[in-house]
Amino acid sequence: MSETKTPILSVSGLAVIRDGLRVLDRIDWQINPGEHWAILGANGAGKTSLLSALTGYLTPSEGDLDVLGQRYGESNWPELRKKIGIVSSAVRQQMSDDETALLSVVSGKYAMIDYWGRVKSADRGEALEILKQIDGTYLAGRPWRVLSQGERQRVLIGRALMASPKLLILDEPGVGLDPVAREHFMQFVGRLAARPSPKAAPTLILVTHHVEEIIEGFSHVLVLKKGRVLAAGPKETVLKERLLSDAFGEPVRLVRRNGRVHLLVEAPARRLFKAGRK
Repeated sequence: MSETKTPILSVSGLAVIRDGLRVLDRIDWQINPGEHWAILGANGAGKTSLLSALTGYLTPSEGDLDVLGQRYGESNWPELRKKIGIVSSAVRQQMSDDETALLSVVSGKYAMIDYWGRVKSADRGEALEILKQIDGTYLAGRPWRVLSQGERQRVLIGRALMASPKLLILDEPGVGLDPVAREHFMQFVGRLAARPSPKAAPTLILVTHHVEEIIEGFSHVLVLKKGRVLAAGPKETVLKERLLSDAFGEPVRLVRRNGRVHLLVEAPARRLFKAGRK
């Protein structure tokens, strides 16, 4: 199979069992080149466990897991992990307050936290180009402690891009951002997803429980519920009121505005009123 046709990710019958509990149960999922996916689900649906399995930090109990054409258990997973970029709160909390945005980006090439040593001229030039790509040229000399949450998230994406990953996972990137900062950041992610070819941008996986964060650049959605796949496919076929009501355990209504889907939860008082009228 040619590289262009090899799935970015292929999961078959994946299960993770801990203390007799199936944290993940018979997960089947495939990501093809050119697709950008969102993983959606309520708290406890299994999103974090699935991410941990994909990145080799949680050992599958059953099934097959292939990432970038390499099978878990048969390949050098620590080396493969270097081709997977992750932007998460765990990484953000480890960054040094005094490290500049430029050094933070450079550190991504070497998987380092709190970069030390002399920066190579080639690395500096590459990091500056990436800062330009993430609309962050002005951040180069600013230390981490003075960056806003949205700026930090963009720098972390730049840090991940420095390693030229083929897969970039955004683990609830809107956490900690105010509504305006979150919107600006998601628009930036949309521009990243809209790059014309896999060579210009990695495949993106967005992990969220906020439907409105699934912006236009994301083509497909995986919905999890209690460790199982409730639905997986093109965004237009998955983001349906009945399905998401099942996923979140409450009646919801979807409103589409400007190419985005917003989820509204029916007020409990209104449901009680309706029940009383029956």
